[in-house]
Parts: sequence; C-alpha cells; structure tokens
Amino acid sequence: MSVLRRKFGEDYQVVNTNRDMTFSAPAKKKRQRFVEKNGRCNVQHGNLGGETSRYISDLFTTLVDLKWRWNMLIFILTYTVAWLVMASMWWVIAYIRGDLSHGGHDASYTPCVANVYNFPSAFLFFIETEATIGYGYRYITEKCPEGIILFLFQSLMGSIVDAFLIGCMFIKMSQPKKRAETLMFSQDAVISQRDGKLCLMFRVGNLRNSHMVSAQIRCKLIKSRQTPEGEFLPLDQCELDVGFGTGADQLFLVSPLTICHEINTKSPFFDLSQRSLMNEQFEIVVILEGIVETTGMTCQARTSYTEDEVLWGHRFLPVMSLEEGFFRVDYSQFHNTFEVNTPPYSVKEQEEKSSLTSPNSFSVATPSSPQLGNGGRGGRRERLLSADYADHAEDQAFRLPSKLQRMSSTKEELLCRRLKTGPALPGGKASSTGDLPLSIQRLRSSSIPVVRQRQLDEQVQLLCLDGDAQEDKLEKHRLPAAISTIAAPTQTPVQIPLVGSRPEDNLPAKLRRMNANR
Repeated sequence: MSVLRRKFGEDYQVVNTNRDMTFSAPAKKKRQRFVEKNGRCNVQHGNLGGETSRYISDLFTTLVDLKWRWNMLIFILTYTVAWLVMASMWWVIAYIRGDLSHGGHDASYTPCVANVYNFPSAFLFFIETEATIGYGYRYITEKCPEGIILFLFQSLMGSIVDAFLIGCMFIKMSQPKKRAETLMFSQDAVISQRDGKLCLMFRVGNLRNSHMVSAQIRCKLIKSRQTPEGEFLPLDQCELDVGFGTGADQLFLVSPLTICHEINTKSPFFDLSQRSLMNEQFEIVVILEGIVETTGMTCQARTSYTEDEVLWGHRFLPVMSLEEGFFRVDYSQFHNTFEVNTPPYSVKEQEEKSSLTSPNSFSVATPSSPQLGNGGRGGRRERLLSADYADHAEDQAFRLPSKLQRMSSTKEELLCRRLKTGPALPGGKASSTGDLPLSIQRLRSSSIPVVRQRQLDEQVQLLCLDGDAQEDKLEKHRLPAAISTIAAPTQTPVQIPLVGSRPEDNLPAKLRRMNANR
C-alpha cells in the first residue's frame, strides 16, 4: 500500500468493490438478471407445442447443446443397444440355420459362423468383428450368404454410429466455451470523466498467453420502456457505442484494457445523474468475440452489469508495471477502484448550465457617442455595415435616451440658423471669399476666365470639405429621416462678383502699381 501511495499520491484510496462493503447507494433488493455474470442467459423456452420436432430435425446440434451427463448417457445407451441388436441378429441366423442344435459342430457340418453355440458366443463374435480384434476362433464361412450380407451391414452401420457419436463428443469437448473462462471482466463498471467527458467504463482481460485474434467488443443496454404510442417494450435492447466509428471496439487483448462509452447526446445515459442512478433499473450486457489462436474457432464471452454494479465517481486501479525486460500485470488489483472527483450532474444538466452561463456571442450593437480620430470613424462605419444595426438603426433613432434627444435637437437648431444666415455647403459651413486662403484670393483676382474660376471654386470646395464629408454623412445616418433631409441642402456654386470691366481693375492698388511699373 505504501508503494501505491507513493505512486498515486497521499490522497489515493483503494475501494473494495465487494457487496458486503457498503457504498453510498441505498441497499436494493436483488432483482432478476437477464444475463448472469458468467454469461449464461437466464431465459427458458416453454409451451413450444408442435415446434418440438424442430429439435429432432437438427439432431446433431441438439446433442451438442445437451449437458454432459445427457451426452454420456446417450453415448453409452447407443453403443449398448447397437451391440445387443447386432448380436441378436447373428444369434437369429445361427438359430434359423440350426447351428445351435449341433453343439460342437462335427467335421462334416459347415455352420454359418464357426464356434457360435449360444447368444453369448454370438455377442462375442459381434464385438470381435466390430472392434476388428479377430481372435481367429470365430469366423464366417463361405456357406452362409446371409451372414456375409449382415457382416457388410454391420460394418456400414458401425462406421455411421461411430462417426456420429464420436463427432458429437469431439465437438462438445472442443467447444470454445471453456476458453471464455480465461477471459475476465471487471466486477463493476464505473462512471467518471476522461478527457473532459463523462464516460461509462469497465475492464476486460485475457489470462492466457495465446491471443484472441480479431477481438471485438459490443455492449447492449437492456431496459424496459414505453413508446409515445403507449406500447410497452419489455427488456428493450439498445446499442451502446464503444468506439464503432473510431475503431476502438477492435481490441488487441494482450494486457487488460478499459472499455469506454462516451456519454453524449446520442447516448441513452444522456440524462443519467448520480441521483437518478439510484432509482434506475437497467442492465448492460457486454459481449466479447474473437478467434481462438490455437484452434481457430470463434469464442464469445459475456457478462452483465446492473445499476447496482455501476459506481459513480470511481476509476480503475492501474495493474500494469514495468519490470526488467518485460511488463507485469497484477491481476490482484483487476477489480479494485478508487474514488475521483466527478460532477454529480448528468451531461444534459451540465450542457444546460453551461448554455445559461455562457455570454451571448450575437449581441446587437448600439450607437454610442462619437469618438475622436479615425478610430471613431471606423467604429461607426462597422456599426453601420453590421446586419443587426442596419435592421434596427431607424427604430433605435426614435428610441434614444433623453440626453441624446436633447443633443439631436441642439444640432437641428444649429442647422436651421445656418440655413437662415446664408447658403450652406455640404460640410455645414458658410462660403465667402474671406474664408478662402490668401493665395486662392489672389488667383481669383487674376486674369482668369469666369468659367475657369467656377472650376477652381469647385476644386476649392472639395479640398476644404473632404475632411468633413464622411463625418456629416455618418451624422445624417444617426439622425431621424426628417432632420437628414434638412441637413442636406442643395449645393450652389459660389461666385465672386467682379467690380471692373477688366480683370486688372479687380486687383488691389499695390498690385496695379506693380503691373504699371512692369
């Protein structure tokens, strides 16, 4: 025990799985099993009626399936009756020919079978002929054709009876049922977590050094249920997945293996918890099949686990250890388990709990206050392009808080004032020659045609308003539809009136003097 504690820690504790040692589950009355622990099916067939003749039609299989005591009785009776019948037939031939009345058979008389005087002598002649002993004292003469025919019939029937009975005995002795005695199953099944998933596990082992070729394991859940239509299904069979899709059901049974059934949405134990396990009634039938390496015959081993034999929160004790040059299996710990921390909830309850506590990944974006810099523009653009915000933007604009509504009304008043004072550009700014840079004013006062000046004015407007164009468009999306129409007036080109008839007259006095000097 000290070695085990050093290997698995101080908290390690071996749990004895004997039923006399108490477990937390309340004691239940032992109920009838469908399959015994040794694999025998606890089912009897009755009221066959006229179907009994089917057993006679398959006589060979019927004899093989019989118990040994009945096989031995049939074997002895068959040979005894056959010997007596054939000996009687030889005695009858001797009696009909008058061989029995001649007593010692004088030299002038030729009997059918020499030295057969009574029934015991006829019985000994049959045994010597059947067993091919041939002592040489009793023999068939050529004067007895009926004896020759009986001798041929005796040889044929003897071969048939020998082949039938000896074949039955050989098949029964070579049946792989006894090979299944060296295949072990754990006394209990356990439920614990493996790789973060709740699993039902049990252990299998092979006591012989000869392998089981193509070993495969299957599990059946035997449980009565009622269909939605009201039909009651007693002992309904349901398949338990032990790795059909991944190939884990194909076993390389050299050392003890732990078979695992993952409890998920497809498992019949999806809603099984530690509390409900105490009130359930089911039986898990385990079937292990494989080919015996020495004989080439298929072997099947079976066992079962009831709800009382399923331990929640336990794990099997390791039995493999590394020795010098080989691995050692300690079968004394094959059935022992130890307790581990396992949630007492079912997988269904755990999934429901995790779905309630997990955050909603599809939350709807709400418009927020504008941010400074390009980051604020990118955030607003993403919200405008998102599908959820596009569907609910108009409704949310009318359901803004009171503070945001006051801010929107203030913006509306400013826009109205700008519209009253003068023409507004798309950026929301009034246009005048004083707002233009000095270099632009000089260009406008130079000798440029009016059409050229209009094109220049449009370029100036684009340069000045490019930085605020996208900002104003986003502001319009956030405002109601009525305010958006007001905030988007028609663009009118600004024209600077010319004072003189010539372009030189519009220049300042200092520039006119410089031109005159030139």
